[in-house]
Amino acid sequence: MNDPTIHVRMARVEAVQLAQLVDDFRELVGSDRDITDPALGRLAPDPYPDDEDASKTFRSATRDDLLDRRALDAEIVRTALADLRGDMDSMSQTEAFTEHELAIGPAEVDAWLRTLTALRLVIAERLGIESDDDHDPDDARFGVYDWLGYRLELVIEAADALL
Repeated sequence: MNDPTIHVRMARVEAVQLAQLVDDFRELVGSDRDITDPALGRLAPDPYPDDEDASKTFRSATRDDLLDRRALDAEIVRTALADLRGDMDSMSQTEAFTEHELAIGPAEVDAWLRTLTALRLVIAERLGIESDDDHDPDDARFGVYDWLGYRLELVIEAADALL
């Protein structure tokens, strides 16, 4: 029998940074969400841009459920990162940068994929990225966006290897 759990390697410093991003994301999509935030618009896009009434009806029927699902997904990721988190101030450089194996169960994979993708969408909105042409690899602000893409790719590759 094959183990359906996927394994990805991650340093503690990466886990701490990802957990902080996930915490910020949970705050964004949490119960006190600001529905006027353009990042939430990116997470729940307008399905009928040419029909304002249909868009309003659709959004009011689906947006809260979608954002609540995103908050639950983020909590799954946050919980998975708990064992790798720690106090960076008390950690040696070796401890901070040593990679550890992170196990993601089959029931958690989709939550990871959705959360990493959603984080990239929020950052893309904040940086004004709408296409690959808007991405400036020489601008340090885009580093987190790229890093999340790398992490997303690793989870996809690990999940694909089980198929």
